[in-house]
Amino acid sequence: MRIKRQKNLAVAARALGQDTEGATAVEFALVSVPFFALIFAIIETALVFFAGQLLESATADASRLILTGQAQGQDQSWFKEQICERTIDLFGEDCAGLQVDVQVLGSFTPPSGPPRDEDGNPDSSGFGYNPGNGGDIVLVRVMYEWPVYVSLMGFNLADLPNGNRLLMATSAFRNEPFGTPVAAN
Repeated sequence: MRIKRQKNLAVAARALGQDTEGATAVEFALVSVPFFALIFAIIETALVFFAGQLLESATADASRLILTGQAQGQDQSWFKEQICERTIDLFGEDCAGLQVDVQVLGSFTPPSGPPRDEDGNPDSSGFGYNPGNGGDIVLVRVMYEWPVYVSLMGFNLADLPNGNRLLMATSAFRNEPFGTPVAAN
């Protein structure tokens, strides 16, 4: 009985190897396009969420420098560099696309939503760098336009008119009661 079953399996394997009609290739061709589109959509979604989380984490870490008074006397490019150092080059080697805004608020009521122009694009024209003094309420906003590549079959992560996705990290806090920084002699 065992020999007969092995013989039947061998015959079936040979018959499968001799099939030259190409049905398998045609079936794969039909299934491969949606399969690879789904795989790429999953990868892109994971990258977008990873980049957003990384931007949030880098912003929170760099904001501690303002919160503790270590960023007073610095400028916007220095603070942007501090964020960039914490992003493992995911936003480019020099983080040229990062837009950073640090401002002092009168209360914990932040501005509504990301600033946009009349076309719906991010507007960073009013961005500046004011880390405030001890006890001030500070708002840190960091924006980055993430390029979106997969937009097949109704799947699209883009939320900007140019087809990119806006990643934004925000941190609002009250500075610790540090004194006025003393200039080094």
